[in-house]
Amino acid sequence: MQREQQTRSDLNAQQANTARAKAALVAAELGIKTLEAQLKSADASLEQAQAQLDQAKLNLQYTDIKADQSGRVVKLSGAVGMFATPGQSLMMFVPDEKWVVANYKETQLKDMRPGQPVEVRIDAYPGRKLTGHIDSVQPGSGTAFSLLPAENATGNFVKVVQRVPVKIVIDNWPTDLPVGPGMSVVPWTRVR
Repeated sequence: MQREQQTRSDLNAQQANTARAKAALVAAELGIKTLEAQLKSADASLEQAQAQLDQAKLNLQYTDIKADQSGRVVKLSGAVGMFATPGQSLMMFVPDEKWVVANYKETQLKDMRPGQPVEVRIDAYPGRKLTGHIDSVQPGSGTAFSLLPAENATGNFVKVVQRVPVKIVIDNWPTDLPVGPGMSVVPWTRVR
């Protein structure tokens, strides 16, 4: 009888140990699922951090300003370390390539063609005459491409001769003539 009680006691102990082991197994399986969920969350956080790093690198590339052509920076309002908002003007750039835009009356364009010779006198240098050629004639008047084009919605019509921009390239620009945007010139074009 004592042996039977001992065996029963051992059996109960073993069953209790088995139940504890099964509970520990279930807890471990739940722990694995929890850790797998945490791993997925950590992977997602890593991907998000990598995307933020990639965006920061891209934004950093936007802070380096490079000109497509040689020229001079004028009217500089930006500085190293300054924060700039999109669309904010930081400087003005004047390219080294020089040309003249002459606004001819549309009635003067009949025989003008690219390649025709042009003489140019600059008001700042009255004794100098430069030679060049017509590079292009804009396909429309200056007002048609302005920020606020004139509109006549009243029905009143007054014919006004329009001005059309003509780009003139100087063949050999003298190095001793410092010029810049907005200076006044007088062009003469020989038409055929």
